[in-house]
Amino acid sequence: MRVILASNRGTVMELGITPIVTSGLVMQLLAGSKIIEVDNNVREDRALLNGAQKLLGILIAVGEAVAYVLSGMYGSVGQLGVGNAILIIIQLCFAGIIVICLDELLQKGYGLGSGISLFIATNICENIIWKAFSPTTINSGRGAEFEGAVIALFHLLITRTDKVRALREAFYRQNLPNVTNLLATVLIFLIVIYFQGFRVVLPVRSKNARGQQGSYPIKLFYTSNMPIILQSALVSNLYFISQLLHRKYSGNFFVNLLGKWKDSEYGGGHSIPVGGLAYYITAPSSLADMAANPFHALFYLVFMLSACALFSKTWIEVSGSSARDVAKQLKEQQMVMPGHRESNLQKELNRYIPTAAAFGGICIGALTVLADFMGAIGSGTGILLAVTIIYQYFETFEKERASELGFFGF
Repeated sequence: MRVILASNRGTVMELGITPIVTSGLVMQLLAGSKIIEVDNNVREDRALLNGAQKLLGILIAVGEAVAYVLSGMYGSVGQLGVGNAILIIIQLCFAGIIVICLDELLQKGYGLGSGISLFIATNICENIIWKAFSPTTINSGRGAEFEGAVIALFHLLITRTDKVRALREAFYRQNLPNVTNLLATVLIFLIVIYFQGFRVVLPVRSKNARGQQGSYPIKLFYTSNMPIILQSALVSNLYFISQLLHRKYSGNFFVNLLGKWKDSEYGGGHSIPVGGLAYYITAPSSLADMAANPFHALFYLVFMLSACALFSKTWIEVSGSSARDVAKQLKEQQMVMPGHRESNLQKELNRYIPTAAAFGGICIGALTVLADFMGAIGSGTGILLAVTIIYQYFETFEKERASELGFFGF
């Protein structure tokens, strides 16, 4: 989860993009449920919403920084000292503000895409490259081993006399990245890229300009990676609350029902869920874990599919991309669908958009689960996010290039 949210334990990026993602989720839900009135066609309303989202993000960063320190994530306040505790809080808050400012910088047009997407993609890709080619050596019961799967493969083939056994160990070694994990990662990348091309193209034409034809594509991944981002934000906040409560009230029945945690055996200050709801919404760590606890695997599968479908359906309503909103936009542009009355435009779009949103969300959830079960590097959620974000950047780059070529007359 830390990789997905660009969070690194023990650094100023401890909070990652959690504050800005959470604030964006809250503001979109408030706007979508009409608790706050926002007209996206009015520039002042958009500016107010954007400003409120940034302010809420800063407040969440401050709240999380204080909660991290007071809960004992870095040791008890008595051991740290009040001065050090305040310095840590200030560092975490300033890091959160810098992330928000960098995101704003990209949204203002000084780069492509959004800061959130860029942080997620770079962090996930860095994690995959590191686990594939890391030169770090780790002492295990079998002697010193390289962490990187590719380097470990060549090292084992060179140093071991039994080449078949060396290959078996490189492909299936436990507790460290192996070649099978790397191949699973590449396979999931290719599958997601293949599914990105699935779309239904609806023909449209202008009411005013005769002969002016166009098309409105509805992708299978209609909501792109938003279901995974929202699901990650939900799980991240649940983890955060569960860990804080477990550190203070580990003997409480209801706290343990939410989640039981223990320190990871690989160190690094990481904790892993071992019981409660937090455990069941975490992907099984291996095929052996799935076989030992099939209910955990089944619960995780159902949770991922239902959460992604639900968030995908919800997102089209709160983001202004539902059939009603698209029909309104096409009418404002004086566009109609050939062979259909203008009054039936929303009904025709309703045949495709809600289905694409729900089924696309389920497909994203299913691919995430498949990647997790196959042991892909970077987690299934991380790979889905990385591929969809990189694909979005590719499409944005192509549009920019096409517009520049058109401007120069090519």
